[in-house]
Amino acid sequence: MLLSKGFEIEMYTGTPQGEIVGLSNRIVADLDGFVTEPDSRNVEYTTAPFCSYDRLLCALVRPRRQLRAYLERLGNYTLIPGSTLSLGGSDRFYRSDPSNPYHGYIEQTYGTNVVTASVHINIGISDPELLMRACRLIRVEAPLYLALSASSPFLDGRPTGYHSTRWGLFPKTPSHVPLFESHAHFIQWTEEQLVAGTMQNVRHLWSSVRPNGNRRPYDLNRLELRICDLIVDPIALLAVTALLEARLWQLITDPSLDPLEKTILSPEDLVTLTDANEDAAARQSLDAQLQHWQDGRTILAGEWIAQIYEEVRAIAKKRGYSCFLSPLQKILKEGNTAQRWLKSHNQNLDSRSVMIEAIQAMVDQEQELEDKLCEQLVA
Repeated sequence: MLLSKGFEIEMYTGTPQGEIVGLSNRIVADLDGFVTEPDSRNVEYTTAPFCSYDRLLCALVRPRRQLRAYLERLGNYTLIPGSTLSLGGSDRFYRSDPSNPYHGYIEQTYGTNVVTASVHINIGISDPELLMRACRLIRVEAPLYLALSASSPFLDGRPTGYHSTRWGLFPKTPSHVPLFESHAHFIQWTEEQLVAGTMQNVRHLWSSVRPNGNRRPYDLNRLELRICDLIVDPIALLAVTALLEARLWQLITDPSLDPLEKTILSPEDLVTLTDANEDAAARQSLDAQLQHWQDGRTILAGEWIAQIYEEVRAIAKKRGYSCFLSPLQKILKEGNTAQRWLKSHNQNLDSRSVMIEAIQAMVDQEQELEDKLCEQLVA
């Protein structure tokens, strides 16, 4: 038995030279399964929830291959990795729907700080109190998932000093989000934010992790991890997801992993610590010095992830998906996307050259996965 899992994937479109071009309106008009974002330069697709990692792999790759083929028919267009406007364009917002008042609010309030690409990982949990417990644990450990996924070291053609410029600039909204003690607490807090105007609607909760469902905040059925930068390598994305699922199974088995129980810190101190950890992970990802939520001790993000990996490896093996978890070791050993890009940049490649190489590497990897894996599964 495995938990159900699904993804919301936001991606930029543009040219093989790395220029990001807004094409989402044409894509959505011509292709099923894609939706617009407030800015037309990125487009989103969502995978159906599957328990099987094999099926998830196909669900990730196939829409991208379909989208890539469509872009090639439109002209010399492609998909662009990364989670920020890496080579330029942050000076202007390109509205996908000028008549949408919520999009107008977003543009006027946040500008292009929200014109980012990311992956949201959704894990099905139907019991609302278990879901709240899961959100508490993953909230205090969300910086680790950001550290694994960081892929936005450039903005407007220059390194920014962040490994995840996206999360460093992104307007977490509302500015203060507590650890929800219960489903009732989440309902009450959400209703208060809507009245106060700190949230424009129930979707306007832009924190690292949130409860999600068909009628928020009342009818909930999944945990949504929102902190991750875009991970264009499907194998790496499934490894990060496998770590998340194994950690949740560990919590289900051992409810004392709840941060409200297994810590010397107060709930408010936990939020303050976690916010600081998110900022540190956005800056230095796997090399960030974080404070552990259990006792406040300092620990490197990469070391903390390696510790959790060892704790949950047996869980993944028992449930039959350890082969999808094991590629996490490659990320810890070789670095995440941002670290690899910055290494190339430090070896005298300019940011455009780095991005052009990454664009082609993404094409090659998709083709290999489509040929070697997905067709075998269908057969």
